[in-house]
Amino acid sequence: MRGPPREVRRRDGTVIPFDPGRIRRAVEHAAAEAGCSDPRLTDEVTGRAVAALAEDFGDRVPGVEDVQDTVERALMAAGAGDVARAYMLYRTRRTELRESKRMLGMRDELKLGLEAAAVLKERYLRRDETGALRESTGEMMDRVARHVAAAEEAFRPGSSSRWAEAFAAMLRALEFLPNSPTLMNAGTELGLLSGCFVLPVEDSLESIFTTVKDAALIHQAGGGTGFAFSHLRPAGDIVGSTYGCASGPVSFMRVFDTATEVIRQGGRRRGANMAVLDVSHPDIAEFVTAKSEPGRFENFNLSVAAGDAFMRAVEAGQSWTLVNPRTGRAAAEIDAGGLFDLLAAQAWSSGDPGLMFLDRVNEANPVPSLGRIEATNPCGEVPLLPHESCNLGSVNLPRFVTGGRLDWERLTASVRLAVRFLDDVIEVNRYPIPELDYAARRTRKVGLGFMGLAELLAALRIPYGSADAVRLAGDIARRITEAARRASAELATERGAFPTFGESAFAKDGMPQLRNAQLTAVAPTGTISIIAGTTSGIEPMFAIAFVRAVLGRHLLEINPLFERTARRLGFWSEQLMTDIAGTGVIPQDARVPADVRRAFITATEISPSAHLAMQSAVQRHIDAGVSKTVNLPASASVDDVKRIYLEAWRTGAKGITVYRYGSKPGQVLTFLGERRKQPPVQVNAPYAGGCIGHICEY
Repeated sequence: MRGPPREVRRRDGTVIPFDPGRIRRAVEHAAAEAGCSDPRLTDEVTGRAVAALAEDFGDRVPGVEDVQDTVERALMAAGAGDVARAYMLYRTRRTELRESKRMLGMRDELKLGLEAAAVLKERYLRRDETGALRESTGEMMDRVARHVAAAEEAFRPGSSSRWAEAFAAMLRALEFLPNSPTLMNAGTELGLLSGCFVLPVEDSLESIFTTVKDAALIHQAGGGTGFAFSHLRPAGDIVGSTYGCASGPVSFMRVFDTATEVIRQGGRRRGANMAVLDVSHPDIAEFVTAKSEPGRFENFNLSVAAGDAFMRAVEAGQSWTLVNPRTGRAAAEIDAGGLFDLLAAQAWSSGDPGLMFLDRVNEANPVPSLGRIEATNPCGEVPLLPHESCNLGSVNLPRFVTGGRLDWERLTASVRLAVRFLDDVIEVNRYPIPELDYAARRTRKVGLGFMGLAELLAALRIPYGSADAVRLAGDIARRITEAARRASAELATERGAFPTFGESAFAKDGMPQLRNAQLTAVAPTGTISIIAGTTSGIEPMFAIAFVRAVLGRHLLEINPLFERTARRLGFWSEQLMTDIAGTGVIPQDARVPADVRRAFITATEISPSAHLAMQSAVQRHIDAGVSKTVNLPASASVDDVKRIYLEAWRTGAKGITVYRYGSKPGQVLTFLGERRKQPPVQVNAPYAGGCIGHICEY
């Protein structure tokens, strides 16, 4: 009797070893979708298929399509018609996906979704001088791995190839992804790998326009920027050199906004900024209302830096002193509650500004001797000193589910490897100005976070925002930070601690030396979560099904985990998916099991308190901050926003952002299906399933 084939020819012509386990897994998947869980069927069909391939091909090498045709025949011969149909449907979907990618003109060994492939083609994959693609999705990961691993040569010559292989395996498996500039720029002429920076804005034209120039260079390379405008003298204040009147922080913000818009035309992606103003600045009311008119400051997120004193004044109904930053003298007395009302009303109407709780941020400042932190990156999760950078990356939680449980051992191993990767990023990063290089190496801050929390919870049948979800989210954050600290301590032994360790809070507390002053931060993971095929950051799902415009077509996109669950449990139907796409949420329908309905809860079905509980549970264990938007239904009130802001401060958050559905024109997801004779929920191309009203691509 002939043995099975030794090799199989892939569609691209390459030959790989024949693996009967692939047939077994494909049959198991199809059987699950057809509601059949009999392992005897899997054994029988796998045996039939392997025997048929041995008989039909002998020493010849079958192609992938030959193998799949054989599996179909084996399923039918075993009397498993329903499983065979599920298997054929899967083949059809994969064929359609391959054809769409062929239309994109790209090669994808990673088997990404269509939207991920389109995003990578548009902005990430390298091109030749004619504009033609010159790398595949897997080759992109290899490029990044090689470039970052080159840092290893400085510490142990000859070791870079081994680490490049380990990094590439992690990236190709989508277990971890760095921030977008690393994927875009590693191994290229630009070479900027950090996601974003905080730049200083001092009270002089020279400082302001130097910062405009530096920000433009960062945006050109695909990075984002954050600024504190709190040191600028208020509008109407005297200008000593000319005896004229100052125009104030908001007027200079327009300069930054315009420069960002101009650079956007030739840059790698949309530039993003964070503007922060201290709550005691005399121009705070103008700042709070800066985005009240649609179209203003579209390249900015806004955040008010509020200390505990202001929040206590709001609670007590007291007055609040505005202080001229040029003179340090009181400029006015206002009602703290009135300013807080204005802030909440503006956030209710436009999503901006958020709040940055300044005292909480600086309590966690690892090296307070270097200065007080006054600003954050564009999404608010990384408070930084001037010229410091976000070197971010995220582990993909659903990739670590094995047998219906989170595999902590595998997750910990990836965290430790990711910390090494991010520390190497600092070594090979190419900064536009020397001040950025110096600041990055002085504290060696990195921000390792996670994405896919909502998908993980749904896979484990844990409703987002429930007590079990809060506990698990906190446990994940704690374990990731602990593993990251251990990895950083090992790197400190190999390579030395960060240069200012002796001045740090760690040294004062008698902790072991660390390579990195800051290790964890939870980013929104806007684009990289699309690439990873999961939900963004720690955000809940915003819609279970929606219509996305891709390649000139409007395609119904369904949460992949929900689709697999529906097929496996036997309640899938085209009509049900269409019904869900009308509103984005699963209807109260007898077709859908109650535990599935609870597990796939969406953002606007979750109470504000549950949103905050999730954020607080994670923040307690994270070094930097947590990017999280409290999504509110259109019916939410200004008082709801005020309560959320106060509760966030009381629970120890470092910052808070809200977004009320429909409050911003051009939001990336729209529930059109709620109105008769309208198409269903629609999203624009970059939507990743997280916040829908803010700049969160980074």
